[in-house]
Amino acid sequence: MKPAPFDYLQAETLDEALAVLAAEGGDARVIAGGQSLMAMLNMRLARPKVLVDIMRIGSLDRIGEERGRVVVGAGVRQAELLAWSELATKLPLVALALPWTGHAQTRSRGTICGSVAHADPSAETPLCLIALDGNVHLRSARRQRVVAAADYITGMMSTARQDDEMIEAVSFPVCTGTGYSFREVARRHGDFAIAACAAIASANGVRLAVAGVADKPELRDWPALDGSALDDALNAFAYELDARDDIHATARYRRDLVRQIGRGVIMEARRCRA
Repeated sequence: MKPAPFDYLQAETLDEALAVLAAEGGDARVIAGGQSLMAMLNMRLARPKVLVDIMRIGSLDRIGEERGRVVVGAGVRQAELLAWSELATKLPLVALALPWTGHAQTRSRGTICGSVAHADPSAETPLCLIALDGNVHLRSARRQRVVAAADYITGMMSTARQDDEMIEAVSFPVCTGTGYSFREVARRHGDFAIAACAAIASANGVRLAVAGVADKPELRDWPALDGSALDDALNAFAYELDARDDIHATARYRRDLVRQIGRGVIMEARRCRA
């Protein structure tokens, strides 16, 4: 299929892009890398009247550290963040997960913020953002606001963004004194996850975040559980996720993946912290 007709604006400034969003509201969509949106346009799952291209807005193409957080602008491509020299030290979990995001060709076009905006429940970047207590920085012509990632993603491809808002950046806290691990099961490397697990181990316990199973990434915080206590916690978490059968995998298989790779990433994160 081909997209329904639409107008196209290549915004040169942030104010120009925000003015169109304010005027058109839900009839406008922001496009950056287009790796998710173009497929939706071609299948006519999205029918905007106007596309606002933000990739020429220089202020959005930035990676930097501000007040203990790594800020990634809406124009930063996935490949650019993966190549950032400080990624492994500042955001080790993201460094582990990004190579699983699509393929080299799609990472060279797709943006970090675009993945968050799309909010696919199987995607790696939203999983990392929620696991790390990241923030989504929203902006419109009338205001700026910062929303916690856990509050921003409300369901399957559903977010708290309002029609006149765009994601200006996302931010992650700089990681210190903790261990991290990430694993994913997919049909092929680069496909969307059947299940993906990210673990963060600290002195207070462990956090496990899971994507690909429920309608959005979910997480649990536990104390230092071991043995059967950890198995019981993982089993309960697997059932609480309300997995469903689909063409890719059964709910039973997804629950088993949460138990198996969940335990694996927790143990690996603990070893990395030691």
